[in-house]
Amino acid sequence: MENASDTSAVFVSTISKEHDILIGSVYSIFCILSLMGNCILLLVAYHKRSTLKPAEFFIINLSISDLGMALSLFPLAIPSAFSHRWLFGRLACQLYAMCGVLFGLCSLTNLTALSLVCCIKVCFPNHGNRFSSSHARLLVVGVWCYASVFAVGPLLQWGHYSPEPYGTACCIDWHAPNHELSALSYIVCLFVFCYALPCTIILLSYTFILLTVWGSRQAVQQHVSPQTKTTNAHILIVKLSVAVCVGFLGAWTPYAAVAMWAAFGDATQVPPAAFALAAVLAKSSTIYNPMVYLLCKPKFRECLRRDTSMLRQRIYRGSPQSNPKEQFRSSSQRNKDMGISMHFSNGQQESYVVCQHCPENAVLCHVTTPQRTASILTGSTYREVTVNQLSAKPHAEFL
Repeated sequence: MENASDTSAVFVSTISKEHDILIGSVYSIFCILSLMGNCILLLVAYHKRSTLKPAEFFIINLSISDLGMALSLFPLAIPSAFSHRWLFGRLACQLYAMCGVLFGLCSLTNLTALSLVCCIKVCFPNHGNRFSSSHARLLVVGVWCYASVFAVGPLLQWGHYSPEPYGTACCIDWHAPNHELSALSYIVCLFVFCYALPCTIILLSYTFILLTVWGSRQAVQQHVSPQTKTTNAHILIVKLSVAVCVGFLGAWTPYAAVAMWAAFGDATQVPPAAFALAAVLAKSSTIYNPMVYLLCKPKFRECLRRDTSMLRQRIYRGSPQSNPKEQFRSSSQRNKDMGISMHFSNGQQESYVVCQHCPENAVLCHVTTPQRTASILTGSTYREVTVNQLSAKPHAEFL
């Protein structure tokens, strides 16, 4: 797993063993919550894929990037934290750092695109109504391409990846700008185009949305138009998007601040524990998106309840403990409730009911409908006929 060059001091933890164990435990919790939440959200989105709005494509893409971060980072970070050193060598360190940058920037760029789409739909509805699912898919592809440029850059010697200052994880080499021009240009571009610019766009987009909603609130209340329900749906998506953005930026801002301190200040003055704490907060961003949407969006909750109910029914039907007689009885009751019947061409009815004396594998038995009869007295004898065979003329000889 390691070679001689990987046993250097940069791969040894610089914080206490107790703090590493605490970080490993917190990462384990984050990993479980992220996998469960994002998998459930993607499953619900798959079941309601035919009714997804274009803006919700970005929520799905955000779950994919969060899931990718959880699958690529936590399995390496957790054992390293518990072992008090990085365990997986330099190559894995490079790939770990690249995945962290790729999925992190993809999430931030995705939220930026989502804020723009919400702004166009709410503030400029004439243009927003033209935004379709194909436009959303094209933007999603653009989000991944944009993030890939900055993720692949250090692998092509534009910037560098290296172990984190606390030793048990890897990311961008924040110390390199102090002595290398290419690394400095990479950090500057990363800060401007992957943090400052996206945050500015997000802030301005939701500010315009807030002003537009406040300005039109009275008009909507006084003149309810057919577009009111559509507007309300857009406002709900905006509220949830704001919640996701606030959670994501709140998680990543401490790490960005510490990184800029190390890149443009005195790197030796940055405590390793500050980097470790900021990294923990940044990785918590993977659990906010599913929590917000599964807990706060009614249609997602309704679809989740329906899927859970169907799963419970399938598990119950396939359970070996289920009583065959109970299944037979419930099936028979459903057939009776549905009122299964057939009418022949002569108008008579053929009924199907449950027969208690039939074999258990025969759910329905054929029962002939009882016929009403009448007795007609003719002289000293009488004969029996069915009621429907009588003519409309009254018979005085009825017995």
